[in-house]
Amino acid sequence: MIGIYFSGTGNTKYCVEKFIQEYSSGAEAFSIEEENAVQRICEHSEIVMGYPVQFSNIPKILRDFITDNPSVWKGKKVFIIATMGLFSGDGAGILARLLTRYGAMIIGGLHVKMPDSICDEKALKRSLSKNRELLSKAEQKIENAVRQLKNGHPTQNGMRFLNHLAGLFGQRLYFYNKVRSYSNQLKIDTTKCFGCGKCVSVCPMKNISLIEKQAVPRNKCTMCYRCISLCPAQAITLLGKRVYEQCRIEKYL
Repeated sequence: MIGIYFSGTGNTKYCVEKFIQEYSSGAEAFSIEEENAVQRICEHSEIVMGYPVQFSNIPKILRDFITDNPSVWKGKKVFIIATMGLFSGDGAGILARLLTRYGAMIIGGLHVKMPDSICDEKALKRSLSKNRELLSKAEQKIENAVRQLKNGHPTQNGMRFLNHLAGLFGQRLYFYNKVRSYSNQLKIDTTKCFGCGKCVSVCPMKNISLIEKQAVPRNKCTMCYRCISLCPAQAITLLGKRVYEQCRIEKYL
């Protein structure tokens, strides 16, 4: 078994790595951004796949990765981990339906509540102690899910019809256009940016360039929040107007 993930501020990466190591010591997990990601998937029949839910939907970068490689998924046994700040309804289920379309067999799903990663919105912000407590509960939930999988009774979070309705009417129906295409809403405050280039180096879409020592965004943002969480000047926003907290998994370990 291998783990594969798309992760913005590190929540999903942490959960997939934790799950894989609990399941089999020495098992590996890697990002869809790696050059040989498709080849490594082809070499394994059992996969744990993780992603951060965006408006009860799949990030555009992950959807593209799956649909651009349709033959890779046929016959694969996939366990899905969906990470979220609060609620998704059918986070694991929506990815399950997409993978099933390309021949994958879904063996289970897990929803894991993690520290909120939307840096420029005040909602869901918690104290450092509360976030560490949340992470501890997430670890326990992962450990329990691994035991259930080994015992032949994998968790089925987000897989049922009522979960589908909850995800659809809870968020996805109203925010569908948020993830239908890449966002052009990334904003960089030129009065704060001093051209360090960190945002350029971490963007999975190569959506930011340095021009005359100023970071300049284009129109292909997948809303991962990496650049916003790492900008030393707090000069970048996306959904909100100012940065409330820069959220990285390392803060809560």
